[in-house]
Amino acid sequence: MGLQLNLIAIVLLAAVTHALWNAIVKISGDRFLTATAVLGSGTVFGVFFLPLVPVPTPVMCLFLTASVTIHAVYHLCLINAYRFGDLTQVYPLARGSAPLLVALLAAVTAGEVPNASAMAGVVMVSLGIVSLSFNHRLGAEHQGRTVLLALATGFLISAYTVVDGLGIRLSNDLWSYIVWLMVLEGVPFLIWTALWRRHTVAPFLKREWKRALAGGILSKLAYGCILYALAQGAMVHVSALRETSVLFAAIIGTLMLKEHFGVRRILASAVIAIGIIVMQMAEI
Repeated sequence: MGLQLNLIAIVLLAAVTHALWNAIVKISGDRFLTATAVLGSGTVFGVFFLPLVPVPTPVMCLFLTASVTIHAVYHLCLINAYRFGDLTQVYPLARGSAPLLVALLAAVTAGEVPNASAMAGVVMVSLGIVSLSFNHRLGAEHQGRTVLLALATGFLISAYTVVDGLGIRLSNDLWSYIVWLMVLEGVPFLIWTALWRRHTVAPFLKREWKRALAGGILSKLAYGCILYALAQGAMVHVSALRETSVLFAAIIGTLMLKEHFGVRRILASAVIAIGIIVMQMAEI
């Protein structure tokens, strides 16, 4: 069967918190510094927990290095995608393509092969999410670049999902993996900012420190929940359910940012909900 009820609740909590911190990034003025602040706050928080967890084993170090590298490239792709396209276009396309890619990578690397029913549910979830990106037309000048960057982001999401899923299972120490990833993920952005953006940090934090702190807490809570779920549940189920964050982002946009939900989003939401039910009822 699909995920257990406790894992479903944990992944849905991750989806909501992920949507909330992305809403914070959306309304920020400097996306790079906002991403640095969000990731850097995780590094600072994580340092306090390091004495409580073991030093990474060689196997864990291998997966942590791969994960941190993929996450860094992922954030850069996402930031650049937002330079050319709207969040409501880029975010659903990137997140919606990820579950299908996770299904492929998980089958190849971990032997997690969903049956036809489970795969149909994953496809429905992905199509429902991706359809949310078609509320507006992309400008012809940047359409190809935006779609390419969004799809590259989706591939990187699937890559770090599978790497972290395998890393947690092979390292046999969930909390050590979570804490060390929390600490290391922000290091590349902190180094880059210290070398090339250090003069802009103080004015930015003076204006945005509350949002940055909130975003950091929500971001680490979101991915910590996902890592916990990946240690126990099938990667394709966790990925598909997690990407309902796009739906929560649409709801947050409607209620908090006064964006129009519309018939298209209602239909897409129905497709996502049906896909999740089909996926959860299927054997894997």
